[in-house]
Amino acid sequence: MAVNVVGVVGIVIFYILILAIGIWAAFRKKKGSQNRLANDDNGGETENVILAGRSLGLFVGVMTMTATWVGGGYINGTSESTFTSGLVQVQAPWGYALSLTLGGLLFAEKMRSRNYVTMLDPFQEKYGSCVGGLMYIPALLGEIFWSSAILAALGASISVVIDLDNTTAITVSAVIAVSYTFFGGLYSVAYTDVVQLICIFIGLWLTIPFAITDTAVSNIRTTKQKWLGEWDNRYTGVWLDSALLLIFGGIPWQVYFQRVLACKTSKQAKYLSFSASFGCIVMAIPAFLIGAIATATDWSETSYTGHLNGTLPEKDASRVLPLVLQYLTPPAVAFIGLGAVSAAVMSSADSSILSASSMFARNVYKLILRPKATEREIIWVVRLSVFGVGAVATVMALQIQSIYALWYLCSDLVYAVLFPQLCCVIYVKDVNTYGALIGYVIALILRIGGGEVTIGLDPFIKYPYYSNEKKEQLFPFRTLAMLCSFFAIVFVSYFVKFLFNSAYLSKKYDVFRCFSNEHEQETREVAHRNNKENVKLVAVTRI
Repeated sequence: MAVNVVGVVGIVIFYILILAIGIWAAFRKKKGSQNRLANDDNGGETENVILAGRSLGLFVGVMTMTATWVGGGYINGTSESTFTSGLVQVQAPWGYALSLTLGGLLFAEKMRSRNYVTMLDPFQEKYGSCVGGLMYIPALLGEIFWSSAILAALGASISVVIDLDNTTAITVSAVIAVSYTFFGGLYSVAYTDVVQLICIFIGLWLTIPFAITDTAVSNIRTTKQKWLGEWDNRYTGVWLDSALLLIFGGIPWQVYFQRVLACKTSKQAKYLSFSASFGCIVMAIPAFLIGAIATATDWSETSYTGHLNGTLPEKDASRVLPLVLQYLTPPAVAFIGLGAVSAAVMSSADSSILSASSMFARNVYKLILRPKATEREIIWVVRLSVFGVGAVATVMALQIQSIYALWYLCSDLVYAVLFPQLCCVIYVKDVNTYGALIGYVIALILRIGGGEVTIGLDPFIKYPYYSNEKKEQLFPFRTLAMLCSFFAIVFVSYFVKFLFNSAYLSKKYDVFRCFSNEHEQETREVAHRNNKENVKLVAVTRI
C-alpha cells in the first residue's frame, strides 16, 4: 500500500492542533464556569456547556456559525456537484446562505429573546413533553445524515492521502470524530471552528494557483459547458424542490439554534446569521474552482492510476477535491491542503453529534423518560448517545457514496416535517397538539410516500410527472408535503378549538387537555420555561 508521508504528517499535525485547541477551550470553559457559578443560584451550568454561558462574542460566533455549515460535506460536495452536474446544479452554497439570512430575519431574535436552551423547547412548552418530543425524530435523522456527509467527506480525503479503502477510512474517521466529541461543550466546538475556518480558507485558496497551472490541466474555459452544466426543463420541478428544501430546510437545526441561543443578545443573534450567510458564499468559491479544474484535467498525465482514458470514473466523483489536492499540487501544498481539509471536517463532526446527543439528553430522556434522573445518569446518557449517533452516521456514510446526496437527505425530513411545525409554534398563537400531530403525520406520509432512490426506498405514491423509466419523482413533492403539513396544522388546530369552545364537543374528550384547563396549559408553558431543574445537564461538562 502506497503511503503519502507528507499527507499523513499534514493530517496528524492538524488533528493534534484541533485537539489541543479543543482541550484548551474545555479547560478555559471549566475555569470560567466555576467563577460564574459561584454567584449563580439558578442552575445555569447547562447554559455554560450547551450555550457557552450565553456569552458567545460576535467574531467567534460568526466564525463558528460559518464553520458549522462549511464543513467537509459543504466543500467536498460543492466540488463533486460542479464536476458531475455543473454549476447550475450547485445549490447548497447559496441555498444554505439564504437559509441563514431567513433564519436571522424570522427566528433568531424570537428564539433568543425567549431564552430557550434547545430548538425543541418551544414545542415541548406548547404541546407538552411527550408530543413535543416527537419533533426530535426528524431532528435526529437530519443530524445523522449531516454527520454522515461529514464522515463520508473525511473518509474520501483520508482514502486518497494514504490509499485506504473507503470503508476503512470512514470507520477510522468516525472513531476519531466521536472520540473528539467527548471534549464536548460549545466552548471547545466554537474555538476549534475558528481554527477550522482559517485552515479551510488558507488551505483551499493556496491550492488554486498551483492546481490550475499544472501541466495536466488545460484552460478551464475549454470545459466551460461541463462545469456550467445544462438546464433540463424536465427537472425544473426537482430543481425548485431541492432549492426550497435547502433554503427552508436549513433553518430548523439545533446546530444553528445552538449558536443563536448562545449569543449575548437577540440583536447579535440576528447579525450573526447575516454575517455567516455571507461567509458561506465566500467559502464555496475555491471549492467550485477545484471542481471546474477537475473537468479540465487530463488525468492520464498525472500519477493517478484510477482514471478511465484520462477522465475520472463515476465512483471517484465524491473524491474530486482530495484528488485535485493530491495529484495537481506540490507536496508542500498538499501538506497544507489535505491536512487542513481533513482537520476541518473532523472539527465539524462534533457539532452535529453533540447537537443530537444534547437534545436527546434534555428533551427526551430528562423531560420524558426520567424527569428525576441524576446528573451521573445524564452523563452516561449523553456518552451513549454520542456513540449511538456516531455509529448510525457511520453506517449511512458507508451505504451512500455521494456526499451531495447525503446533503439533500439531511434536510429532507427537517424541511417537510420540522419547518412547518417551527413556523406554527413560533408565529401562530392558537396552534395546538391536535393540529401538530395531524400535520406531523401528513408530512411523513407524503414525504415517505415519494420514496428515495439514494437509500433504496420505493415510492408508494406516484406524484404527477413520475418517471417510470428512472423511477424518480419529477414533481416538487417535498414542498407539497411541507405546505400540506403547514395548512393541516393551522386548519385542524382552529377547527378543533372551534368544536370544543362552541360546545360541539364535550371537553371531556379533550385527551390532550388543550381546552379543558387552559389556565393549566398556560401555567405549564411558564413552568417549562422557568424550571431550571429541567436543564441541569452538568454531566456534559465532563465530556
